[in-house]
Amino acid sequence: MTPAHAQARTGADGADQAVRAAHAAFLTARTHSREERAAWLDAIADALESHRTELVEIAGRESHLPDGRLGGELTRTAFQLRLLGEEARRGEFLGATVDHADADWGMGPRPDLRRMNVPLGVVGVFGASNFPFAFSVIGGDSASALAAGCAVVHKLHEAHAELAARTAQIVADALTAAGAPAGLFGAVTGREAAEALVDHPLVKAVGFTGSEAGGRALFDRAVSRPEPIPFYGELGSLNPVVVTEAAWAERGEEILAGWMGSLTMGVGQFCTKPGLLLLPEAGAEAAARVLPGLAAEADLGAGMLTEAIRDGFVVNREAVAASDGVSVLVEGNEENPPAPGVLSVRAAELGEDSEVVRREMFGPAAVLITYADAEELERVLGLLGGQLTGTLHSADGEDTARVVQLLQDRCGRVLRGGWPTGVTVSYAQQHGGPYPAATQHATSVGTAAIGRWLRPVAFQDMEDAQLPPELQEANPLGIARRVDGEWVAAQ
Repeated sequence: MTPAHAQARTGADGADQAVRAAHAAFLTARTHSREERAAWLDAIADALESHRTELVEIAGRESHLPDGRLGGELTRTAFQLRLLGEEARRGEFLGATVDHADADWGMGPRPDLRRMNVPLGVVGVFGASNFPFAFSVIGGDSASALAAGCAVVHKLHEAHAELAARTAQIVADALTAAGAPAGLFGAVTGREAAEALVDHPLVKAVGFTGSEAGGRALFDRAVSRPEPIPFYGELGSLNPVVVTEAAWAERGEEILAGWMGSLTMGVGQFCTKPGLLLLPEAGAEAAARVLPGLAAEADLGAGMLTEAIRDGFVVNREAVAASDGVSVLVEGNEENPPAPGVLSVRAAELGEDSEVVRREMFGPAAVLITYADAEELERVLGLLGGQLTGTLHSADGEDTARVVQLLQDRCGRVLRGGWPTGVTVSYAQQHGGPYPAATQHATSVGTAAIGRWLRPVAFQDMEDAQLPPELQEANPLGIARRVDGEWVAAQ
């Protein structure tokens, strides 16, 4: 029997083999219809479901995450594959646009122009440690790249090496059984192969989910190539939560309970964990009284994903705690899992270089920031870099336009009245934000994620038979198009 890890190649030579095989598969795959490519995604989803028990067992053993969480994540991953497959069938992401020749065009005669998006080629994908299914081997980056018509070479994550290797084998086998060209999905492992993947001239884009330090190093590498390529990195976030005075007066203790539940979910190992709570000074005394009890009642479950992640969390928590003006409100510890911790600081104490507004604590700890007035609140929001999310708790009818605008300027997703640790897969989702939350203004979750792996091409004065079917005059595939400036619905 072939070992599960046989699919993953190592070293620079191994990466080269995987990429070349993926490129050859891409050239073949782009001659297949979008319907066929969508069926390949459905086949992967079916294969994951059929191996559910095996995969969840391996994932639980390697990640310490509970079976319920992992089962739900596998369901999400299969759903995501099928949703992206449906998007591939619809073809709206192609942006098909037809401008007929017009001798009377306002700036002078216009030729016949037809434009659409085409897949880039081979995409390198780096999986995340904290979501063994949804952001890993066949998570959002890999699935959306395949939906776009690209080939994928995935760098397996060492935090769940056995699961990653087994999943990669299942994906490759499912694609083969569904009739996809061999090599359309490949895998590599190890640092040397990872660096070679980013450097390879046949790799046309990279997707990454992980730390700011690791992501920035790979980003710099990608844009320093002789042919720079897009690097779509999700690098982390503090995810500020703003509570207005009216909201605090209305439901203050309820908000504190929700915050504690969200920041301790998954042992605080969510990129959308609400790491900062900006609270009116009127709530400081109640927060100091209520939060220790909420922290003590929090059910963290098993340990953190890896010992290295736990060690990094402790280092970052200590660095934030050592910042000027910061005090310990709820003491954490260095066990695994660590006890939830809450640090506290007054808004007036924060400067632009404070670790409070710069350093992510990837684990069960967060900072309570108390502000005296709207001016202090706005100043703190102005100190923040780019964020994945920003949340507002306000009273109905309250004028919060200024705060919403400040959050919009810094965040990829702005929520009201909820908590950011749920990222649904849908059409309007945005999971990304200004740097350092992400390296590009794009989303890694939802159907819009497909757009990262495409580039536009315009065809001028071509014969109809020379055009892709999506741009031919009769629109034989019946997709939605913009024709002479007007949108024409799918047929």
